[in-house]
Amino acid sequence: MNLLITINANYRYPFKVMLHSFFVSNPHVKDLTIYLLHSHIPSQQLEELERCCAVYHAKLIPIAVDPSLFENAPTNKRYPKEMYYRLLSPLILPEHVERVLYLDPDTLIINPIQSLWEMDLQGNAFAAASHTGLTEMANGINFARLSIDHEYFNTGIMLIDLAQARKIVKADDIFQCVSKYKKILILPDQDVFNVLYGDQTLPIDDVIWNYDVRNYSKYVIRSKGKCDWNWVMHNTAILHFCGKNKPWNNESKNPFVILYRHYMSLSEKKLCILQEEQAG
Repeated sequence: MNLLITINANYRYPFKVMLHSFFVSNPHVKDLTIYLLHSHIPSQQLEELERCCAVYHAKLIPIAVDPSLFENAPTNKRYPKEMYYRLLSPLILPEHVERVLYLDPDTLIINPIQSLWEMDLQGNAFAAASHTGLTEMANGINFARLSIDHEYFNTGIMLIDLAQARKIVKADDIFQCVSKYKKILILPDQDVFNVLYGDQTLPIDDVIWNYDVRNYSKYVIRSKGKCDWNWVMHNTAILHFCGKNKPWNNESKNPFVILYRHYMSLSEKKLCILQEEQAG
């Protein structure tokens, strides 16, 4: 299995928590390669992450993205070059890598994801979930704003068929799209993905594969009471802590924060045991 992560140095800790949750929930995965696209994470910190991955017998492959790739890219404080990394990953990752699962670092993996990894994409380049079924207003706004006629996909979790994606992903297309829509982009990289590649994306169930933890009550209502806490714990594979209030911050009030902090504690204990073994 191949994972794709795009983080800066500030997200090293959430990445460790996500990784721990992955292996707690997927102990059968024995051959995991993690591709990390970054700009300038210091070598000492990369070595720390490599040791962390090694604890779980996973291989970390850091890739410092060539800045020349962005010579024609619109970049500023709102549009940093890092936002392009997952969009351009089919052009950056090694040619021999045929499939990859992209995960935002603000996620928890609480059930097996093998069936997602093995999913038939039916000729599509991507698979992703839409959160807009929670409110029809969001559908209408995004359809009108971006002139799209398909679901608006959340790009925090994406399965990518790299062989297919390499046929359609062009850097200039992405940069030109940013320039064209720059006045109306809200979530720039996600908006651009939907404009360019939404029609090449297989919809997957968000309540299983990209559960927006902010919307627990809406999921319960939408499912007529079926998808309650017990159902989520037994069936949902990936919890996504969307939005600004992240669960590792003390001020976060999300109802799933306690679960996240449980995994934080487990991750810290696991890494402490490693340090003690190395010191001894």
